[in-house]
Amino acid sequence: MTAELVRGQNHPLSQARLEVRISAGTPVVAAATFGDADGRIGGADRVAHPGGPVLPGLEVSRQAAADHRLAVDLDAVPDAVHRVSVLLALPAPGRTGPVRFGAVAAPFVAVTGLDGSEIASFTMTGLDAETAVIALELYRRQGAWKVRAVGQGYAGGLAELLTDQGLADAHGLAASVHEAVARGRADAVPAPPPRPADGDRSRPTAAPALGPDHGDTAAQGAPGPVPSPPAYGPQTPGTPGQSPTGPQQPPPPFPGGPGPEDATLAQPPAPAPGGPVDYSHPRRQTTAPPPPPPTVPPAEPGQPARPVAGDATGWSMEERLYNQVWGMFEDLARTMAAYRSAVDFADSRLEKELDQVLSDPRSRIGGHGDAARETARERYDSLVAQARQVLDRDLTQLAAESDVVEPALPLAYARWDHPVWHDYRVPMEIPMAVRLGDLHLPEADGVRIPMLVRLPLERGLWIDSGRAPSLDGSFGDAHELRGLALEAAVAHAARLLAVHPAGEFTVHVIDPAGAGARELTPLVRSGVLATPPAAGAAGVADVLSRLTQRVDLVQMALRGGAADALPPEFDTSQHLLIVNDFPHGFDDRAVNQLRYLADEGPSVGVHLMMVADREESAEYGPLLDPLWRALLRLTPVADDHLADPWVGHAWTYEPPLVPSGSQVLQRVLTEVATARRTWGR
Repeated sequence: MTAELVRGQNHPLSQARLEVRISAGTPVVAAATFGDADGRIGGADRVAHPGGPVLPGLEVSRQAAADHRLAVDLDAVPDAVHRVSVLLALPAPGRTGPVRFGAVAAPFVAVTGLDGSEIASFTMTGLDAETAVIALELYRRQGAWKVRAVGQGYAGGLAELLTDQGLADAHGLAASVHEAVARGRADAVPAPPPRPADGDRSRPTAAPALGPDHGDTAAQGAPGPVPSPPAYGPQTPGTPGQSPTGPQQPPPPFPGGPGPEDATLAQPPAPAPGGPVDYSHPRRQTTAPPPPPPTVPPAEPGQPARPVAGDATGWSMEERLYNQVWGMFEDLARTMAAYRSAVDFADSRLEKELDQVLSDPRSRIGGHGDAARETARERYDSLVAQARQVLDRDLTQLAAESDVVEPALPLAYARWDHPVWHDYRVPMEIPMAVRLGDLHLPEADGVRIPMLVRLPLERGLWIDSGRAPSLDGSFGDAHELRGLALEAAVAHAARLLAVHPAGEFTVHVIDPAGAGARELTPLVRSGVLATPPAAGAAGVADVLSRLTQRVDLVQMALRGGAADALPPEFDTSQHLLIVNDFPHGFDDRAVNQLRYLADEGPSVGVHLMMVADREESAEYGPLLDPLWRALLRLTPVADDHLADPWVGHAWTYEPPLVPSGSQVLQRVLTEVATARRTWGR
């Protein structure tokens, strides 16, 4: 399985003969350098570039191209070389084309075996004025080779990059590289044409009922710019999500992305008006076609197509199922928006017709008024029945697809009662996403959509222990809700531990007053915790101090381009801190440290899981508002606090509860603890 890296993340290489594949969407220059233990280049003879493309164990392209394949044989690399850096640069100014990486699609780079199987990949997002970038590096560590995603850009171009790597005549070499590219410019490979929408899922969707669209749009809190929903023009009846008398619903988002506490379902980039939605992997930019999806059995005449698990596009079955769940979420959101729109239309039409009856003097004579009102109500009932018929037909198809998809889900996406947990083994690779619950809508109670959150986590979690009313309007016991919230936190932590390879995920717990001893028993008894739960003011201060220092250290190393300067014994795993019973036992310094971890921790692999009642935290005033906004709010009981940002549906969230009396959680945690001890030897 491919490891999808983020900046600073590394991955072991088990093969010596490799290819580095690059896709940039525009012609770029590819080069590579040999560095010593400090990453310094000794001279121009340690740089492979279009003018001198071959070094021992390495060969790069001889021209600018939108796609490159660099050949690497690590066994042939000289022993004095400790780091092989792969560089990308835009051709010298003075030619047609982009002048900065921020003006083109994010470059994608992958390390593959000679058979084409991907080992690790990296998409360099966030580039702006840079014209040269260190994409990734292959480096030796304790006799073994690893790959690290770097993504370090330089606005000063190739000359500045080579200077930073310690090359004395960096400007002269950069000029010769661009000269060699200019000589071969006539043979440069142009940017590939736009990819066809091969990710479009052909999903049988019945024509929605008549009625205008009145879907509201919730606020979106995802970091960075968020595209506005496009203006969809009228289309013909039968288009999915389109009302013949109103605009088409914009494609809704996939559950589980970043957003504010009551709008936590993130949206993908908006497609072109009227165009198909691209379901291909959002971090893959490559011209190589993915493997074909499974063949869909032919449907009987007049019947919808039979659902098949994994019928979406993707580079693995895991990714196909992820995209299929995405599609099911979209289909449910669209068909429900059409139904609600039709009912709203029928309501407004009935109200208008009744007003007309009351304002017409003729309705006061004889039975004209009663007949008009009866006709209006019959028309209303007919419209609503038509809308419900279409909704039921779509829900039947979605339920059938869910029945096929749910049993096929991999470990990270499966419910706790899935049979896959009975034969649990610690995985070797980090999955694309993890399931943190289910989503459904009131009118479609029988259709559950897995709430999948991408890994690594982009934000922390807040498990709400407050006395919020349940869906039936009743309030739960405060003490019971606190216990349920911590049990939910333990289940989430256990799942995160279970889906990561041994040693790749570490959990810490702060329980200042020891109030959660019973609920924390599965984590403590199994031995998966890094240290026992911290209690008292001293314990709280110690854990927060260690984690904030870790964030500071990693940030300084990454910003300074000196990730190798971290101590060899430095723990590179992801870290999760569970904080119970907040704010009891926390002073102002501890609160500020929590805010710092929530804001800065996720980017360097430190995540926060708060178990807290927001109302009880009100004594801190607005100080904690940024903390709550930085976290994804989940509840220990079913609650309809989640909203998608485009259609505006209030989705009911259901936590992933462990079946009563099941020993699956303890078995999984025991297996994780055993693997951790074996890995640490």
